[in-house]
Amino acid sequence: MDYLTQHKQAFTEYLQIEKNASPYTVEYYNHDLEEFFAFVEREGFESLREIDQRAVRVFLTALYDRQLSRRSVSRKISSIRTFFKFLERENVIDSNAFMLISLPKAAKPIPGFLYEEEMEKLFEINDANDPLGQRNQALLEALYGTGIRVSECQSLRLKDIDFSVGTLLVRGKGKKERYVPFGSYAEKALQLYIHDGRKKLLEKSGSNSEVVFLNSRGNPITTRGIRLVLKNMMEKAALTINVHPHKLRHTFATHMLNEGADLRTVQELLGHESLSSTQIYTHVTKDHLRNIYLNSHPRAKK
Repeated sequence: MDYLTQHKQAFTEYLQIEKNASPYTVEYYNHDLEEFFAFVEREGFESLREIDQRAVRVFLTALYDRQLSRRSVSRKISSIRTFFKFLERENVIDSNAFMLISLPKAAKPIPGFLYEEEMEKLFEINDANDPLGQRNQALLEALYGTGIRVSECQSLRLKDIDFSVGTLLVRGKGKKERYVPFGSYAEKALQLYIHDGRKKLLEKSGSNSEVVFLNSRGNPITTRGIRLVLKNMMEKAALTINVHPHKLRHTFATHMLNEGADLRTVQELLGHESLSSTQIYTHVTKDHLRNIYLNSHPRAKK
């Protein structure tokens, strides 16, 4: 239906311009809307004004009949609810029937993380005399030492690093900027790479790129390339676990909280909008719990 296509196009522009949504997010919204539009056409609705609570319940039933997970259903309903909220703002509809639907949230799995001993194995495998070894070490130190996302790491520019105060200027989701501190290990690795290995890599491409992390040909590395670098490190370190950029982010948050950092500080460092996103990291290791117990409880000490 033409009117559905028009509404979808207007909504897409709203996501891109007003919400600064990533192409990945826009793609998910559009996919969910296409499913809903197919339902609208199948049920013979002539206008979105006709969508009421009964229609929403029928749509929900259709989703559950496909044996989708509760999480998938919740995401789809959330997408369509946002779409209808936009239509209500634009006076296309009078009320948002999806606002009255309440779906229980699925329990969030505890994020995986690396123990300090496992991190040490990764830190020991890179050759500091090799340009790629220097780059890999700087990548590892930056991801673990700051907790930044792989996309944030991939887009870092030389001017974003302030060695005088030890901070990175990071551009996160929704183009929001934040400053993230880094420590002495990350500083040493970044300084060596930038003043030695990076220059040698840059000579291969002959470019004057300002991107910090380069691939073996001297061009800006991709997020996929960073994941591959970590995978190769894992294999060299003979680790049986899967190491990916987000696991290093989980590890950063877990180690910070385990060592006494408060939740609000970790939230700010990670660039989370809400505290609930950070609360998934409040788990602690069994060893850490045991150490606290043994050192704190009067009847635990020998």
